[in-house]
Amino acid sequence: MTQHAIVQCTHARHAQAILDIFNEAIATSTALYDYQPRPLASMETWFAAKDKGNFPVIGIEDEAGTLLAFGSFGTFRAWPAYKYSVEHSVYVHKDHRGQGLGLKVMQALIAAAREHGVHAMVGGIDAANAGSIALHERLGFKHVGTLPQVGFKFGRWLDLAFYQLLLDTPLNPVDG
Repeated sequence: MTQHAIVQCTHARHAQAILDIFNEAIATSTALYDYQPRPLASMETWFAAKDKGNFPVIGIEDEAGTLLAFGSFGTFRAWPAYKYSVEHSVYVHKDHRGQGLGLKVMQALIAAAREHGVHAMVGGIDAANAGSIALHERLGFKHVGTLPQVGFKFGRWLDLAFYQLLLDTPLNPVDG
């Protein structure tokens, strides 16, 4: 049986693997509403934003240290009153989908969100992505709205569905 390890991803160790997963998703799916592959230099900015916000980048590696899946969360919206809400994403390498890795990453992200005092996790999911929607529903996320035809990719309009999980954290939320 293959052994998997949950790891904290770093720029030095994981930037290329994360970029490869991103770029495959951009080229072949509506998991990302980008058109063009991202350059390696974009990973510096991406990781810097995660570091600045103290946001986790959680990965799953196989026994050889190959990154199979990863997820993270970040700022939901830029205004201060949203400080207890995050928007998350999870991606699985194309050769390792359907093996429960997305579930493991999401469980680790939910645990990290609780540790960070997050109250609301929000996922923006292409409404046709049945696999991601089923994963989120399995974890207790609720459908809270769909924005019809807000994206356009592969010659068609795309609907963006929002799924939310409310956590029992933080224990003592404060204004300001």
